Amino acid sequence: MTIKTRTDIALVAHLMRRAGFGATRAELEQLAEKPYEDIVEDLLHPERRPEVDEHLLFRYHPTTASYGDGGHAQTHWLYRMVMTQRPLEEKIALFWHYVFATGNAKVENGPAMGRQIEGFRKHGLGNYRDLLVRLAQDPAMIYWLDNNHNHKRAPNENWGRELLELFAMGAGNYTEKDVYECARAFTGWNIIARIGVPWGTYPWKFVYKPEDHDFTQKTFLGHTGEFNGEDIIDIVVRQPATSQFIARHLYNFFVADEPQVPAWPIEPPRDPEAVRFIRETFVDSGYEMKPVLRAIFNSDFFKQAMYEKVKSPVDLVVGTLRLTGDMNGPDPRWGEMPRDMSPMGQNVMDPPSVEGWHTGREWINSGAQLLRVNFTSYRFADTSLPGVQDMISRVASTAGETMTAEVLVGRCLELAGPVKAAGATRAELVGHVRNEGPVSWAPDDYDRSARRVAELLALIGASREFQMG
Repeated sequence: MTIKTRTDIALVAHLMRRAGFGATRAELEQLAEKPYEDIVEDLLHPERRPEVDEHLLFRYHPTTASYGDGGHAQTHWLYRMVMTQRPLEEKIALFWHYVFATGNAKVENGPAMGRQIEGFRKHGLGNYRDLLVRLAQDPAMIYWLDNNHNHKRAPNENWGRELLELFAMGAGNYTEKDVYECARAFTGWNIIARIGVPWGTYPWKFVYKPEDHDFTQKTFLGHTGEFNGEDIIDIVVRQPATSQFIARHLYNFFVADEPQVPAWPIEPPRDPEAVRFIRETFVDSGYEMKPVLRAIFNSDFFKQAMYEKVKSPVDLVVGTLRLTGDMNGPDPRWGEMPRDMSPMGQNVMDPPSVEGWHTGREWINSGAQLLRVNFTSYRFADTSLPGVQDMISRVASTAGETMTAEVLVGRCLELAGPVKAAGATRAELVGHVRNEGPVSWAPDDYDRSARRVAELLALIGASREFQMG
């Protein structure tokens, strides 16, 4: 007889925070019935789960259907992140948005920005080389990095430089001559001009203009030929610097906080062996992302990296909304929610520069921290939210008529994460409960105790430990 073993809840929660945006206790318990490797495999095959029903959003926010402007595109994406049953599909799109940072502040074309994210969602778990080709033909990226001004008689180096420095190889691994030759290879890769129409911006389309392409010989990274853009990408992906660069990005996003990207030429990886493992898997797979992510999620270094990342504003906001059940469906606040993340330091589809966001501890400053604490505390304290009601019910169902402060704090920490809180944080939480008096679940005391649970959850949401993912 085969004995079925449950996967550790804390490990499942860790995986769902990294490969998605967290999960409720009910979802974690359901997932834990499976072997860990099977959970990973389901995440890597999002087609096994239902798609997001977007029609409900479109009914109440019709402009999101066509990405009417940048704000509508943001709303559409945030809705998908909160409502999806395919979390890795949205998380990989967010990963590539970090790496291939593109901003609507310059692009000013909601349809183009929305379709770029669609491309990351659809192809982000595929081949990196193919994704780079699609990116080079992406209208938002072409406009963002001025390749529409890259002509055979007047090369513009902006796209070529960022392809090498921030999208593939990293600084210090190419010469100025390589940048120039790269730019020449991408001449003629352009977009059909933007047209303003009464009901919104007309979507851009990629167009190749052979009359504007430089067909002459080029020398790039030691290779010589009559290269076009795809030839350049083929050379770039084979460079050892590229596999190392992407491996560090993957470690920083999915495993644990690394130094910031500009420091990588001089700062070694936090875990060189883990980065080497990711790099080798990336190369051996032919630059396919699914085998790399499978190897990462199943690795010991991933499993041992719990609570080693500061949650980004997106992770914090989306994870809190999913856990508490706030905005679970059509809601007039959907249009406002992306703006709540901006003062926290992350305005999706509008990064501060082509370098993207600085992550880890740089998410935290006095102003951002106050907003983060207020966002989580407000929702955990709201006893009308279905997720909060479920947590209260679970606390009450495991208690007798009375519950000690230590037991109540431990149960709430489990339901809010699990959150690993010890030492001073746990002592403060226990002391708070004790100061409020005994916790009674007798019928006449239920409502008061429910409010106390919500208040305790709000304090947990405000804690340093909850802000780590």
